[in-house]
Amino acid sequence: MARPENDSPDEHYDFRAQRLFVTDDLGPDAVIRLDRERSHYVGDVIRLPVGGHIHLFNGRDGEWRAVREAGGRREAVLRCEARLRSQTARPDLDYVFAPLKHARLDYMVQKAVEMGAGRLVPVMTHHTQPNRVNTDRMRANAIEAAEQCGILAPPPVEEPVTLTRWLADLAPGRTLVFCDEAAPEADPLAALRAAVEGPLAVLIGPEGGFDEAERRQIARRPGTIVLSLGPRILRADTAAVAALALVEAARQARG
Repeated sequence: MARPENDSPDEHYDFRAQRLFVTDDLGPDAVIRLDRERSHYVGDVIRLPVGGHIHLFNGRDGEWRAVREAGGRREAVLRCEARLRSQTARPDLDYVFAPLKHARLDYMVQKAVEMGAGRLVPVMTHHTQPNRVNTDRMRANAIEAAEQCGILAPPPVEEPVTLTRWLADLAPGRTLVFCDEAAPEADPLAALRAAVEGPLAVLIGPEGGFDEAERRQIARRPGTIVLSLGPRILRADTAAVAALALVEAARQARG
């Protein structure tokens, strides 16, 4: 598991501990009665015994160590014992993408969460292949990635919108990083360094890329950085990882 964000000053943080996202409020001695699905996960999948510990988070109250007090196969009761990490804000980074099919979309969502996306926005483009988008499945994948990677707040997944509508609603103060396979090759880190301090949106296109009308529409939006990801044509799920890694590297370079 990756090192959690906002590491606790407690040197005894257990990086191997199982983590579970819940919607309940968390606090001292808070009691959480898990639903059947999560009780099955706790009891049958990770086989947490009564008296065993698990880390809980809800995206609001930080991360808490909890003990399993009771429960069988269909119900598990947990009680918060101590807060391990305080809550932090989500990164002000929108990952905007044309949905892919099935397993590749699962992969892309998981990797975007791991790479620090603060919000996931599916947009429908001319070349987008799936006609229907399962946002519930995407949310489940985002939560699973957050559980595995020490993230305190799973990013929300927005309902799909058309590219034109999303561009019209995009706040003027948010820099748009447009990853365009047709852009001239240049130093992407140099292009990003001046822009990574404020709110960002990273836009990745569908298989087959954007059409010419879409490309012109995106590029003429003020505050847009047109970025090449290198000499090779990348699959959309690979481009997601590459683009978000570049953003993180540019932020690290700025200190």
